Amino acid sequence: MIFLIPIVIVALLVVWAIASYNRLVGLRNQVLNGWRQIDVQLKRRHDLIPNLVNAVRGSMDFERDTLTAVMDARAKAQGATGPADAAQKEGQLSQALGKLFALAENYPTLKSNDNVKMLQEELSSTENKIGFARQFYNDIATKFNTAQQVFPTNIFAGMFGFKPEELFEITDAADRAVPQVDLARH
Repeated sequence: MIFLIPIVIVALLVVWAIASYNRLVGLRNQVLNGWRQIDVQLKRRHDLIPNLVNAVRGSMDFERDTLTAVMDARAKAQGATGPADAAQKEGQLSQALGKLFALAENYPTLKSNDNVKMLQEELSSTENKIGFARQFYNDIATKFNTAQQVFPTNIFAGMFGFKPEELFEITDAADRAVPQVDLARH
């Protein structure tokens, strides 16, 4: 009977190790899926931008610098690797798009152009989807990172080569600023 106790303890440790490993693999796969969901939305965004630029190009002939900045930012964003690089480059693209949208407001023909309106709405919708996908990614990446750091799973995580995942963070100080709202009548 006494010789069964060590065997039971070893068997429980093996079962626990297998369950811990499988949990880490499952979380890692969820993180990869989260990144793929972001990638799908970013591709959609990148595909919509040339259509928007082409739609406004004729009306905004003398705003070539803005249109060029949007396309350059898009090209850089498409080449991003990993969450930190993507966050920085997509932030630059968002700034360029924001400037384009602001300038487009000054052109009555663009404001009334249904194609431009539709593209702006599609981009806005895609921006929301990107935000939700990033939130999901950060949530699951945090679970994965935490699972790797808690004892005793951290021992197995290191042995089996699991590495913490990067999180999306706000890299631009302007994005951190609190928006000012003034509803007073002047």
